[in-house]
Amino acid sequence: MSDNIPRWNLDSIFSSIDSPEYQKALADFTAGMENLENLLESAGNFIKNACENFDFPVWLKGFLEADEKVSSLCGSLNAYAYIIYSVDTTNTAYLNNITQIDNLTLRYKQIDLGFKSVLLANSARLDDFYKRFPEFESYRYLLNETLEETKHQMSPAEEKLAGELQQTGGDAWDRLHEQLISNLKDEESGKTFNELRNDAYSADANVRKSSYLKEIALLKQNEIAFAACLGNLKGETLALNRRRKWQKPIDRALASVRLSQKTLDALIGSIEDSLPLWREYFNLKADFLHKHNLTASQDKKGLAFYDLFAPMALSDESVSLSGLSRQSLLSKTWTFDEARDYIIQRYSSFSSEMGDFAKKAFAENWIDAEVRAGKVGGAYDEDFALGHQSRIMTNFTGAFSDIITLAHELGHAYHFSCMKGKPAAFFSYPMTLAETASTFAETIVKQDMISKCSDAEKIQILDLDLQDVSQVLVDILCRFYFEKSVFDEREKGELNASDFCRLMKEAQEKSYGNGLNGERHEYMWAVKSHYYSTGLDFYNFPYAFGQLFAAGLYARYQKEGAAFAKTYAELLSNTGNMSCEDLCKKAGFDITQKAFWKNGIEMYAKEVSELKSICG
Repeated sequence: MSDNIPRWNLDSIFSSIDSPEYQKALADFTAGMENLENLLESAGNFIKNACENFDFPVWLKGFLEADEKVSSLCGSLNAYAYIIYSVDTTNTAYLNNITQIDNLTLRYKQIDLGFKSVLLANSARLDDFYKRFPEFESYRYLLNETLEETKHQMSPAEEKLAGELQQTGGDAWDRLHEQLISNLKDEESGKTFNELRNDAYSADANVRKSSYLKEIALLKQNEIAFAACLGNLKGETLALNRRRKWQKPIDRALASVRLSQKTLDALIGSIEDSLPLWREYFNLKADFLHKHNLTASQDKKGLAFYDLFAPMALSDESVSLSGLSRQSLLSKTWTFDEARDYIIQRYSSFSSEMGDFAKKAFAENWIDAEVRAGKVGGAYDEDFALGHQSRIMTNFTGAFSDIITLAHELGHAYHFSCMKGKPAAFFSYPMTLAETASTFAETIVKQDMISKCSDAEKIQILDLDLQDVSQVLVDILCRFYFEKSVFDEREKGELNASDFCRLMKEAQEKSYGNGLNGERHEYMWAVKSHYYSTGLDFYNFPYAFGQLFAAGLYARYQKEGAAFAKTYAELLSNTGNMSCEDLCKKAGFDITQKAFWKNGIEMYAKEVSELKSICG
């Protein structure tokens, strides 16, 4: 392993929280908010006195122009505060800085509420605004969206009270769940709950099963507390939804990701239609594991839940790959330089612009990849309106999965780079589209790797890809079914642990079906943290959208070749100020129909067929 694993350089953003440029940004942020507050006050006086001299179009132009800088500063300061803390979590100064930025951001959120009130009071004058200032026509969707949001808000006093009560209500239940999970520990093995969960990827079949049984036992011991957390959280959500005039929880979720019910129905329907394919894959994997004594399950009618992530690996056979060593892609330890060169090569194979972007990110040290004490796990991309640049945090160990992770996060950053020149207000695109570029980048890399492998290694890579995608489609469908049924039943009354287990069993049967054998996981409702957030109802279906959307785009790329790169970059550039349906229509496809989503699924059908032919 090369020692050439980088830490990022942040000087082009801020050199430190004590630097003059950082202190100036804080001062500018505060001054900018004071200016916005003055603008709101003047508008309020005009509205209160019913003054005919209030030129709303001119006022709105001034407010949007002033807000552009404040929005850029808010996003960049928040991103900077988090990234410096994430690589040095014991730094008290960084923690205090996060608190300071959070407090400033709360002030900015109050300004946003005030802006919505002024906009609503003058909504009839918006057509005049666009007519007089046509350069703001691109804001039409966002301003209409803002008006729609005001229909689902309580009075300012009620919203403020709800926010304060949430700290000791929904947020407190969320924290309790988090604290319980993070402190669970198996006394016999000494393993934490997360360590037991990670054993699902172990090559040792007995370890996988043992840890699965220990995991369920720990969850069962705490089922009363977990059920109280989930039941009260969903109860709070339903109560607030009624006051905010949402008919169903899914309506709020759809609005937040700019998606229509028709598109969601097409997406869910296409996944449901593909379930026989995924059950075939699960049974194919189960047969392989039984055939090669790689499972501890005695039930051969489907895959044991604890084998969903079992590696389909028989040996560390060497393979010959152009430009790489003769070691297996999966077993070799990659140097960071090899990872860099490989990703640049694959990005460039799609488009020179995407390749040049990757070169820039690596050359300018946008990536912090070194594993070290005090640094959080996982990976992320953070984007900065200031200087229109990104930073990527990952923990690079040289494993095959690290290459995929790096490609994924760089995909997010490339998405942001395509939006250069757009107003900062457009940088907040929905989660449905946020996962598209990263998944597309992953797909470019994975498909290339699959094409270069020997059969023995191809089994592993195909399985890894199908394993990931089945989680994004089948398991997320399961979560969708579960959460819908929880809301339906919680509306009628209280739910206990046995109710949640029953609903999870039903959801798993409906989604996984005979793809799983009798060894299932009825306590998955206690594991997934997204269920326990008041703001993340139906959080997971946007990932399914991103997965199949990216696969559908890749299928189109295969048909159109290099010419598709321009369409792709333009699509990414427009993700911030239109609905998902309008965005896709502009790019030439209709996501309200199952046909589009089935194009994406077809790629995975070919992978299942290929895996089946290799496994015999």
